[in-house]
Amino acid sequence: MRNDGCATRLPVTVAQFTVAREPERNLEIIDGFAGEAAAQGARLLVLPEGLIARDGDDDAFAAAHAQPMDGPFVSGLTTISAKHNITLMGTVHVAPVEGAEDSRVSNVFLAIRDGEIVASYRKLHLYDAFSAEESAVVEPGETLPPIIDIDGWRVGVMTCYDVRFPEAARSLAVRGADAIVVAAAWVQGPLKEYHWKLMTAARAVENTCYVLACSEVSSRNIGCSRIISPLGEVLAEAGDSAAELIAANLDRNALESARQTLPVLSNRRFADPQLR
Repeated sequence: MRNDGCATRLPVTVAQFTVAREPERNLEIIDGFAGEAAAQGARLLVLPEGLIARDGDDDAFAAAHAQPMDGPFVSGLTTISAKHNITLMGTVHVAPVEGAEDSRVSNVFLAIRDGEIVASYRKLHLYDAFSAEESAVVEPGETLPPIIDIDGWRVGVMTCYDVRFPEAARSLAVRGADAIVVAAAWVQGPLKEYHWKLMTAARAVENTCYVLACSEVSSRNIGCSRIISPLGEVLAEAGDSAAELIAANLDRNALESARQTLPVLSNRRFADPQLR
C-alpha cells in the first residue's frame, strides 16, 4: 500500500462460464467462483454479461427473464459479495418498473461490494449489428459509464458492444480510469474472435489502461476472456470452450511507467468536451 492509500498491486480475477437457464444455478456458479477468487486474495471478480438466465439458441431469453433490481437475483449477488469480501462486476437484465411507458428491459452493469450496489450503468451501445437487434428488447442507457474505486484503483466499466466505440473507453481514461472492465456475451462468427482480441487490446493501448474483458462461453458466445496490460501485453487469457477463472495483479508501477513511455492521454490535440 502506498502512502496515498492506493494499493501498489490490485489482485483481480475474471470468470467466464456458461450462463444457465436457471437463475439459482447461476448464483451457485458465481458463489463458487467468488470463493475461489477470494481464496487467491483477489479484490475484484469480473463476470459476463446477462447473468440471470441465458439460452444459447434463444437471443431473447435473457431479456425475457429480467428481474427487478430488488429481485432475488441481485439480492443473491449482494449476499455473495458480502460473504466473500470481494467486489463483483457483471450485467443483469432489469425489468421495467410497473407503469413505465417503455416496456423494454435494461441491460444493467452492476458493481457490488460489501453487500451493496456501489455503481450501476445501463448499456449505452446496443448490439444492432451482425443481423442482431438488441434494441428490440432492451432500452439503451443515456449516460457515460461510471468509475469505481477499489483500494485506490479507479476502475471504469463497459458492456460488450461498447468496446467497439473508442470514445466510450476514452471517456473513462480522461476521467481518470486506471483499468477498464468489459462484461460481454460476445457472439461467435466470422472474424468475431479476432475483433474481440483486437479491440480489447486496442482499448488498453490507446488509453494506457489495464483491460479486464470477460465473455460468456457457450455454443453461441466465444469466451476468450482476457486481462491486458496498458501496453497491450496479454497477462492472462481463457480458452473458447470451457468455464475458467483467470487472474493477474494490476501493478501501479507498470501503469505509471507505461504512461510515461507512451503519454497519449497528455499528448492529445483534439478532445470532445462531452468525454471530459
